[in-house]
Amino acid sequence: MKACILAVGSEMLTPFRVDTNSLTVTERLNAIGYDVRLKAVVADDVAELARVLENALEWADLIVITGGLGPTEDDITRDAVARVLDAPLSVDEAIVERIRERFAKRGMKMPDNNRRQGMVPRGATVLENRHGSAPGLFITARRRPADDGGSTDLVLLPGPPREMKPMLDAVIRDRLAARASGAGLFRRVLKLTGRSESDVDAQAQTIYTRWTSQRVPIATTILAVSGQIELHLTAQAPTREAGEAALDAAVAELSRELGDIIYSIDGRPIEAVVGDLLRERRLTIALAESCSGGLLASRLTDIPGSSDYLDRAVVCYSNAAKTDLLGVPDAMIAEHGAVSEPVARAMAEGVRVRAGAQVGIGITGIAGPGGGTESKPVGMVCVAVVVDDREWVRTFQFVGDRGLVKYQSATAALNMLRLMLLGRV
Repeated sequence: MKACILAVGSEMLTPFRVDTNSLTVTERLNAIGYDVRLKAVVADDVAELARVLENALEWADLIVITGGLGPTEDDITRDAVARVLDAPLSVDEAIVERIRERFAKRGMKMPDNNRRQGMVPRGATVLENRHGSAPGLFITARRRPADDGGSTDLVLLPGPPREMKPMLDAVIRDRLAARASGAGLFRRVLKLTGRSESDVDAQAQTIYTRWTSQRVPIATTILAVSGQIELHLTAQAPTREAGEAALDAAVAELSRELGDIIYSIDGRPIEAVVGDLLRERRLTIALAESCSGGLLASRLTDIPGSSDYLDRAVVCYSNAAKTDLLGVPDAMIAEHGAVSEPVARAMAEGVRVRAGAQVGIGITGIAGPGGGTESKPVGMVCVAVVVDDREWVRTFQFVGDRGLVKYQSATAALNMLRLMLLGRV
């Protein structure tokens, strides 16, 4: 069953507003077996929306449209649907009366333009909106071209998420679930770090190309995200049990092939994985950050319960701060430079000792865009991890802008600690 999702609103074609409804709609539809093949944001233009609808009606079993059901002239969803389906609009006075009562309860008079929200295309079923004034609509239309005998369901929902979500759940429960294939789409996200996207893809390619011909086919998408790699696995299966079993086998096969570069097989971020390891081992951690500017501490504290293991974090940006707060010797900085492995090691040990923690991390580098030299270019970062009497110090050469260098620095530190705690180093 193929689905199309359209978000209507010119504001989502600017830098100031993002379509988030399509994520919720996709999740709900996948769970009942609809495969979303197209998502689009369409401007508040009747002709533009009509063109997109005409195309989708040639192939989609379901079209979900969010937004454009308000009372103003730029709310054009009803008009476009009526034009494409050749279904004249008429005012449903019962809807108008409910809207009028809603205003009256607030001590307000309903503006005349709210009558637009009572306009219903011929043949449409009205979907109740208990959280706003704009009702939704459900229409079944003949597929284009009409002689193929198929049909397409159209679901029109309001744009505000607090209104859209409960209406979507209701229409899925009452109408779409019974029309769906009975199968479902089930997903896993594997997260990796330390290798390039092309390298991971080349190694895994021979594995996941075999899955498309299985009884439960699995599709794979590989993504590079902020210096990390994600493998998205999607299984189309008749039951949840069959889907989960196929994904379990796929994850096990990839884990054997790719090994320790996989840090998460359930979608968790690396800071959550490391936090769980620290908690399980009853270890506390202290951080000393220079070029990362506190980003590592921020990511660790994004995880609920991080107070179980994070003792303190020091942002020691200047050389004087490294000496005053961490005890890094002036002579060491003068000899090796602030961006060096000896200084990173001294930062990690200094903050660990002062905190009385078992784990210390030191990060120092050149995030850019300026400040680099021929011997120490922009993107050079030294990371030290100390766990009791063990230590691991590495120098990285990251690429990307300032924000990406900072993010990769924090990720590298977390991954080094993960591998140490697992006994891989």
